[in-house]
Amino acid sequence: MSARIRQFLALAVVFVVIHLAPAAHACATCFGKSDSKLAEGMNWGIFTLLVIIMGVLGAISAFFIFIARRAATHQSQVR
Repeated sequence: MSARIRQFLALAVVFVVIHLAPAAHACATCFGKSDSKLAEGMNWGIFTLLVIIMGVLGAISAFFIFIARRAATHQSQVR
């Protein structure tokens, strides 16, 4: 099979796939209907993830503060 025929077949397949694919419709959130249940659920999901991330970062920070204070206390007791 020549390269020209392969190129034509590949172009034909791409053309058919593009034209047979159903039209993509935006969801209510992307479309801009911010009072839908989907938008409300996404907002709660974002808030939940924010709370979880802040909780984990706060716990890590508290751990390092605890370690720093304990190291300072330990050094003062050694002297």
